[in-house]
Amino acid sequence: MLFRRGDPQRERFERMAEAVFPSLFGMALRLTKDREEAGDLSQEALVRAYEAFDRFDGRNFKAWILRILTNLYINKYRRRQREGISGSLDEDQAIEPPAPADEAPDRQVFDHLLGAEVEHALAQVPEVFRIAVMLSDIEGMTYEEIAEVTEVPVGTVRSRIARGRAALRQQLEQYALNQGYIKK
Repeated sequence: MLFRRGDPQRERFERMAEAVFPSLFGMALRLTKDREEAGDLSQEALVRAYEAFDRFDGRNFKAWILRILTNLYINKYRRRQREGISGSLDEDQAIEPPAPADEAPDRQVFDHLLGAEVEHALAQVPEVFRIAVMLSDIEGMTYEEIAEVTEVPVGTVRSRIARGRAALRQQLEQYALNQGYIKK
């Protein structure tokens, strides 16, 4: 359903979308590893959410729109695999989202850590675990919200987060050993 300018529903959608856009774009950027593709994915998620806003239950807009984004990404990724398009979504390095540093959730987390090394390590984590870790540790979502976004049971979310964190820890331990931050 499309709303006219000045319609309270349209204004409500715009306010809600504006509030979550840094998270939406940051998540798209981490999924696609490409600024242009992340912009397209974010834009498409916003359009889909706008078109379906009359079906939004009013509970958690961020979880709802991140589910749309995640589903779009997964569908595009699967389509690329079926069609045999060469190139991987993980080939390019991620670029920080264009949000003020103090507002972008991913920057709040990663600025206190090792930056590019953490991004690189996170990119090495298998996608299904990486999505769960990003939604939990970067977006600050609860297990229940992540279960809603990824459409899996809460137990599966817990397992994916644990396995994703373990894979991330393994990647970062190797980096820390190589840089001399820790010793064997």
